[in-house]
Amino acid sequence: MTDTNIDFILEPAIYLAVTFVMFVIGKYIYQLFHPKINVKSELVIEDNFAFAIAHTGYLIGLLIAIGSAIVGPSHGIIIDIIDIVVYGSLAIILLNLSTIINDKLILNKFDVRKEIIEDRNEGTGAIEAASAIGAGLIIYGSVSGETDYLLFGIMTSLVFWVIGQFIMILTAKVYNLITSYDVHEHIEKDNVAVGIGFAGAFIAISNLIRFSLMGDFIDWETSFIKIGLYVSLGFVFLLVTRFIADKVLLPGQNLKDELINQEKPNIGAGLIEAFAYIGGSVLITWVL
Repeated sequence: MTDTNIDFILEPAIYLAVTFVMFVIGKYIYQLFHPKINVKSELVIEDNFAFAIAHTGYLIGLLIAIGSAIVGPSHGIIIDIIDIVVYGSLAIILLNLSTIINDKLILNKFDVRKEIIEDRNEGTGAIEAASAIGAGLIIYGSVSGETDYLLFGIMTSLVFWVIGQFIMILTAKVYNLITSYDVHEHIEKDNVAVGIGFAGAFIAISNLIRFSLMGDFIDWETSFIKIGLYVSLGFVFLLVTRFIADKVLLPGQNLKDELINQEKPNIGAGLIEAFAYIGGSVLITWVL
């Protein structure tokens, strides 16, 4: 076997090993940020499905966030490993901070931990999962671009992450306005369908933020204009997509009635609403 063939196998194996270590570290960091939650107990002893949903979302967000440190051109195996460790560590910290911020500022009308751990509220679990996945997407867009210097790359990542968090808080308020009912009220009442629909909107807007941040950093003005345009498009898209979900994907039925105006909320309708948001978001990134 030639040296070239050995390198072809060895280098990806090294990258995979480093990435796996970062993923394991990310799992332990979650426990540090949530000391009152016994992950093992909730998953395998209590069989808490609401927590399983939320924690799986965190793992998906963690994978996406760490992936931001891997993608892009190689600069040599040593520099690449340094980038994976530095940006991967940054991504893990930002992801966990995002979940705390979202709990305090987006789902601030009730105790998220109580809803998931004590009440086993699967709707809240879905939103918590979407929050982590959305944070992972935003971090992916923030970190994946190329800059000339490591410290400047960290700074731009932090700035874009802060902007992304602000947009997600704004998204929650916009979504609550277009639904014509209090989303928080129905989520707290264990309405899984409403939680799933809200989760879909969260992921959809996060994906558009990710797309607006992708690519090499040019300058602040260009980045801010691009983010502003895509976010404005995203808010219009939420309104249009909800109409489409109501009139096209659920023909002959009223989405609001299916979600909140019947004795047992229609979880399938919530899934359709979530799909409409996420699917529309993906289509937008394909055509732009």
